Amino acid sequence: MKRWPGIAATFLVACLIAAAPASEAVAQAAAAADEAPAPAQPGAGWMMMFDGETLSGWTPIGNANWRLENGAIVADNDNGFLVSENAYTDYQLRVEFWVEEKINSGVFIRCTDPNSVSGKTAYEVNIWDTRPVQKYGTGAIVDVGAVDPMPHAAGKWNVYEITAKGNTFTVMLNGQKAVDGAHTDKFATGRIALQHGKGVTDESGVVKFRKVEIRPL
Repeated sequence: MKRWPGIAATFLVACLIAAAPASEAVAQAAAAADEAPAPAQPGAGWMMMFDGETLSGWTPIGNANWRLENGAIVADNDNGFLVSENAYTDYQLRVEFWVEEKINSGVFIRCTDPNSVSGKTAYEVNIWDTRPVQKYGTGAIVDVGAVDPMPHAAGKWNVYEITAKGNTFTVMLNGQKAVDGAHTDKFATGRIALQHGKGVTDESGVVKFRKVEIRPL
């Protein structure tokens, strides 16, 4: 009977040794949580507008030669738009795009006339590195929110994050704020359109769009 206290002590020590790594892991996890809160789940609240496989949900107007290549929407000739079938009011819009330097492209928001997209019927978030008036080139909302200096997007994949809420508009390009809270109330709601247009010298170039997503606000 005298052996039981010794056995119990040995068992207790073994338990403490086994529990130590788990306790340390818990403590480390708690410390990490204090230092950096877990990021929001990607895609939470976002809806895909382009699935990488079809042009379902989009209507072409004009003469641009839209097609699908390697999971992207591509055009490299003439002028035209892809117009969303649905209209949107307040939202965040995320678009990945790639362009050649000479091309005139853009993301048009709150398009009020799906058959005639222009700066007179919509807001244009521009993609045009060689625009003669640079303050309304890439990163700008034409005639609404200027940029200075103008960022350049040609020859690489870029990410636009566009927020439209009421009469306030913000544009982020590759994580950098290009337009910060510009105000206008000309168009309250409308469709979204992607553009392929000829540049200054009337030359066509390549534009690609992928991962078009929207999150209503």
